[in-house]
Amino acid sequence: MKSPRISLEQWAAFKAVVDEGSFARAAEALNKSQSSVSYAIAKLNEQLPSPVLELSGRKAVLTVDGQVMYRRATELLQQALAAEHTAAQLAKGIEPEVVIAVDGLLEPGQLLPVLENFSRIFPMTRLRLLETQLSGTEEALLEKKADIVILQQIPVGHIGVPLCVVKMIAVAHPGHPLFVSPSDNGINDFELRSWRQVVIRDSGQRRVQDAGWLGSEQRWTVSHFSTSLKVLKAGLAFAFIPFDWVKAEIDAGNLKQLPLSLGAERRLPMHLMMTAAGDCAGPATTALFRMLREYFTTPV
Repeated sequence: MKSPRISLEQWAAFKAVVDEGSFARAAEALNKSQSSVSYAIAKLNEQLPSPVLELSGRKAVLTVDGQVMYRRATELLQQALAAEHTAAQLAKGIEPEVVIAVDGLLEPGQLLPVLENFSRIFPMTRLRLLETQLSGTEEALLEKKADIVILQQIPVGHIGVPLCVVKMIAVAHPGHPLFVSPSDNGINDFELRSWRQVVIRDSGQRRVQDAGWLGSEQRWTVSHFSTSLKVLKAGLAFAFIPFDWVKAEIDAGNLKQLPLSLGAERRLPMHLMMTAAGDCAGPATTALFRMLREYFTTPV
């Protein structure tokens, strides 16, 4: 088999220059000298049929061919890192820890039977549960902060396994003024806007998102649905909450579902994803992924 003429080190230098915007910052990111990065790019341009980078003033700019090769270089480097990761996993055997990020929409009590069963099978593997909100869950996937992710919206360029559907309902304390003389057609958007709403803060750091109905000018923002429940039970606001989070409180009479016009509610599909591709995942991670998928997709 013919060996490639261009080394991974050259492709890494090329990608770093594009990502960082300059040879100096690329050298810093790679912990190399600027002259070595410049030499790697010069050799790369010589070895390819046409150059991938051209100097415009002090800035290196991608050529048309360079735009294509940047995507290929990124894929090549990811595959190389994945191969190293697989080798490390094989050397270590079963992972010492599996991290799972779960969007707050999913009430975590639903996971406990699966996690308990997993710990019986893999008693030496620690479990770490990250409770995230909105874009924070997506960041856990894209930045590989977790091995397994349960989230509502799949990022572009990724695929996920359908897991379950979360029903969002509007709730408040039974004594809330919204329950006083509601119209026969239910409570509409205009009426909701007059009252305080409690919403969940996005736990993401890079791209803060809003979600759900956010029409109320009077708004309290909290970090977790458990805090929302305390605000609701105190009669201080209404909220759109996943049904599984409030079912027990509704059954106990502590909270009550608001009669919205047209019987409105939201249904949000949840998806199961693994940050490692294919055989790069360790045996414990693969087993937990399979157990979660089977638990939620098996008819009761």
